[in-house]
Amino acid sequence: MGGAVLALYGRDELAEDAMVTNWPGGFGGVTLAHNVHSREDVDTALAEAKKAGARILKTAQDVFWGVYSGYFADPDGHPWEVVWNPYSTFGKNGSLQLDA
Repeated sequence: MGGAVLALYGRDELAEDAMVTNWPGGFGGVTLAHNVHSREDVDTALAEAKKAGARILKTAQDVFWGVYSGYFADPDGHPWEVVWNPYSTFGKNGSLQLDA
């Protein structure tokens, strides 16, 4: 997918992780994730989003499956996750790489 990754996650579990209410007409069942290079980058990105007017949905924290992430809602209410995965690698062009 040219540096993009499609990950499928159960709707109820995703809503719980993003700390949004899962109800028709509200949460659309989709979040967008921005993978970053470090824990500090997660904190920086969330602070920049908040400064730009985003609403923080979930402050950055360690997640049970080994990543550090937080969520914000953009001005249209779409939830975005900013995530650092210590096992992720990035290509020379900055795109996320997955092991075969």
